[in-house]
Amino acid sequence: MHAKIDGVQNRMTLATWGLLVLLGLIWGGSFFFARIAIQHVPAFTLVLLRVALAALALHVYIRGRYDIYRELRARWRQFLLLGLVNNAIPHTLIFLGQTEIGAGLAAILNATTPVWTVLIANAMTQDEKLSIAKIAGCLLGLAGTAVLVGPSALPGLTSTDGGIPLWALLFPVVAAVSYGFAGTYSKRFRGLAPPVTAAGQLTASALIMLPLSLVVDTPWQLPVPPLTTILSVLALALVSTAYAYILFFRILGRAGATNTSLVTLLVPPSAILLGFLFLGETLQPTDMAGMLLITIGLVVLDGRILQRRAGNRGIS
Repeated sequence: MHAKIDGVQNRMTLATWGLLVLLGLIWGGSFFFARIAIQHVPAFTLVLLRVALAALALHVYIRGRYDIYRELRARWRQFLLLGLVNNAIPHTLIFLGQTEIGAGLAAILNATTPVWTVLIANAMTQDEKLSIAKIAGCLLGLAGTAVLVGPSALPGLTSTDGGIPLWALLFPVVAAVSYGFAGTYSKRFRGLAPPVTAAGQLTASALIMLPLSLVVDTPWQLPVPPLTTILSVLALALVSTAYAYILFFRILGRAGATNTSLVTLLVPPSAILLGFLFLGETLQPTDMAGMLLITIGLVVLDGRILQRRAGNRGIS
């Protein structure tokens, strides 16, 4: 599989596919680790630990290269806004949602991110307007979200009668909307080295979350969490955030943005598998149906399979 991005032919080799699958597993693991950690660490503090530790790791990785400190000083307002919509808001909403829902369902709901990105880009940019394929993909993705949220939206269905509270289902969806804004806004950082953008936004996110954690959670009063929680926090920050960014940028350089976006299809199955194997989570038939609709919608949005089929018909 290949795509021509910015005039360069980007091919998906077997090694690149391996990296892409690994990234999908790692990002699926973020929902798994968060589900464990959120049982003992409040949401604001968990977000702070995730972004602060990841930012520190990336600063060590960069070691002052790429004029990072000059860029941080020059673009600190832009980094604050990106850190807000790409980390602080969505991470907090997802973690709060995961106090009530499992890793797999949270990942499925958050997989609607490309749908919201397309809709927001259409409204806020001049060069990414909706096409018939994009409209179809968005409708399928939104239909999948409606299937997932629908049962809890019925009157009287709350956590007290065995259902999932509506807010817990909506929070990961709102997080996906926030990611959509971040995807559109991040175009402002195209001239920067990708690791600088990653370290800058995570540093800004840590500054945003620090006062919230101190005021809301008073973390110094929390009991010492169990070892599994500590390890989950470290894995969430260092593996699913810092290392995932490095891996993401490596794939981006090899295969281009379009091919790299395929990781969106791999995250929910990874989160579902980890939740099933280690947390005893199960999904209902409506959850699977919603995931199927979202997956088909993402495939339609991506467009390459349909283009390839059309090309094969033209050749024959």
